[in-house]
Amino acid sequence: MARKYWTLSVGMIAAVSAAPVAAQPDSGPIVLAMTGTAPAGGPATRYCMKVDPVTGSLIETVECWTRDQWADQGVDVDREWARNGVKVEEPVRA
Repeated sequence: MARKYWTLSVGMIAAVSAAPVAAQPDSGPIVLAMTGTAPAGGPATRYCMKVDPVTGSLIETVECWTRDQWADQGVDVDREWARNGVKVEEPVRA
């Protein structure tokens, strides 16, 4: 009888631990950084790339800026995209 309860409890734990993964919504299309250069976009298109962590932190952050804003920081989006690109955000049209 103890084996039956043990098997039932292990099965419940497995079912509950898989539920949050299946319940997460799809975040929509993401352009992955597998290409050599960043995808083409308009002047308002934002390119999201990984940036170095802030001093004293180990958490890597993602910043989303336009090409001009990246250029102001001294970053060539086309050159850095293959290594640090995450996604592209198109401007919302009203």
